[in-house]
Amino acid sequence: MDFLQLAGKTIVVTGVANRKSVAYHIGRVLREAGANVVYAVRSEARRESLAKLLAPASIYVCDVAEQTQIDALRDALKNDVGTIDGLVHSIAFADYSAGWLPFHETPRAAFLQAVDISCFSLIALSNALKDLMNPEHGSVVTISISTTRMAAENYGYMAPVKAALDSAVAFLAKSFSQFSQIRFNAVCPGLLKTSASAGIPGYVDSYLFAEQATLRHRAVETEEVANAAAFLLSPRSSGINAQGLVIDAGMGINYFDQGLVKGSTHHPL
Repeated sequence: MDFLQLAGKTIVVTGVANRKSVAYHIGRVLREAGANVVYAVRSEARRESLAKLLAPASIYVCDVAEQTQIDALRDALKNDVGTIDGLVHSIAFADYSAGWLPFHETPRAAFLQAVDISCFSLIALSNALKDLMNPEHGSVVTISISTTRMAAENYGYMAPVKAALDSAVAFLAKSFSQFSQIRFNAVCPGLLKTSASAGIPGYVDSYLFAEQATLRHRAVETEEVANAAAFLLSPRSSGINAQGLVIDAGMGINYFDQGLVKGSTHHPL
């Protein structure tokens, strides 16, 4: 039974870098559900490196930092596929080349670049593709994080950037409601094992701690995030709009887990 009702629908998936990418897992789940998945990646070199992994899907090149490439993607999709039913925005970038710095020393250029690529790209892509999107059943899903209020030093300025992304989801949903029923939502996972996360200073220790903080004492899996994204892209989630779906295996309510508390204290009160 086609529960998700995604068979035959065309979904554009952005942000695949390799087999560990959230976007790759989302695309795989969508294809298993019968969707026609087309991909947009950052560079020609990446398209070449992913050709075998994503075959036989079409792969387009679009560096979202360049409006001309976003416009070119729109034109190519219009010519090749016509109407699209969904968009997956799984794009984020942070320049940590300056090393770990206290948040108040965040370099202006790095912050603005992160906002442009990680947040504004959702707005730019949505605007460019709006006339191709199914106006009755279109769905846009972006990848955020489980909370932007936990001030983890090593995540730094990316949390405020993701907060901007969360807000953009709500504003896009409202704006698009003036002329369509296209929905905008975010999947907000806890810590994952991805190539991108590996570049965050001290991430492994944070990941291991987060795993112990989940109610099941097992980390969130990328497949679980992909399944949630597929649901939000499907007509089965038609009543969900302008929301962030947290996928953290209960971590957000479990900071005072007895095992964690005992492990971090050395004497009774």
